[in-house]
Amino acid sequence: MGMAEALLIVDDEEKILKCIERMMIHTDLRILTARNAEEALDLIRNEDISVILSDNMMPGMKGIDLLSTAKSHAPDTIRILMTGQADLPTAIDAINKGEVFRFVTKPWDNEELEQTIQEGIERHRIIGKLKRADEASLLSIGQAIELKDPYTRGHSKRVAAYSLLLAERAGMSAEVQRKIKHGSWLHDCGKIGISEAILNKQGPLTEEEFEIVKNHPAWGAEVARQAQMPQTIVNIILYHHEHFDGHGYPSRITGYQIPKEARIVAVADVFDAITTDRPYRKGLSLSDGLEEMKSNMRGTVLDPDLLDAFHSLAKVITNYEASDSNGIGCT
Repeated sequence: MGMAEALLIVDDEEKILKCIERMMIHTDLRILTARNAEEALDLIRNEDISVILSDNMMPGMKGIDLLSTAKSHAPDTIRILMTGQADLPTAIDAINKGEVFRFVTKPWDNEELEQTIQEGIERHRIIGKLKRADEASLLSIGQAIELKDPYTRGHSKRVAAYSLLLAERAGMSAEVQRKIKHGSWLHDCGKIGISEAILNKQGPLTEEEFEIVKNHPAWGAEVARQAQMPQTIVNIILYHHEHFDGHGYPSRITGYQIPKEARIVAVADVFDAITTDRPYRKGLSLSDGLEEMKSNMRGTVLDPDLLDAFHSLAKVITNYEASDSNGIGCT
């Protein structure tokens, strides 16, 4: 067995270090502590650390500067910032710039803090799996995300199968099709940073909750970049929620500015979403789903030419579904 995954806690107050250390003692993590940025950087240079949890307001180098420096020394290490309410703009800016994964406000809720740390550990594991880049690892990541939301069971495999049908019809090369398959499996990997309470909520999300959900493409793309995945895969993760008319997220780009691979996966993703049951609504039949997309999403949400091509595959899609009671298989 390898060495246990390490959590580094950085705070200039001894009582806070001890408090968080006690809180995490029941886990399998190896707990390291540092009282300032210099101690922390020494550990970062000499230890394999999965997650750094650092206070921001410390004497000498602030936590945000420590985490920014840590990014250059150990880019795969997941960085979490602890901050007071007054310093929230700094924390939000750090997330937007990719300097930190999440932030925790003081005083913290123990359950929420532990969940955030565990999500950081899971993200670190995902980066490791992505770097191996074998197909079994990539598919397992997509399936692990689905465990957070039972209503999406099989979603990544179905999206991959629909995307491959459309990519072949669109004349994409075999190598690009392979990357589209992998990107389809991973398209929602950023959801590892979203709480299950939001993913499994019965009913519509609040505006604040939807803003959190809208971060998942950027979070997932950052993970893929850290793992040095091909740009095609990063594009799928980052842009699969962009709309053809520019009203999507996270970048609100329009039309053919959206990479073609992302436009292909968007068609497949929407089709699977509206034809499967969710907590707040019943899924449409395959034929009704195709008609809904053509009537209400053509040229607005989705690329009109790709949607027409997908619509022409209706018989093939129906045959695939009929041959696999668990949804489309994808090899």
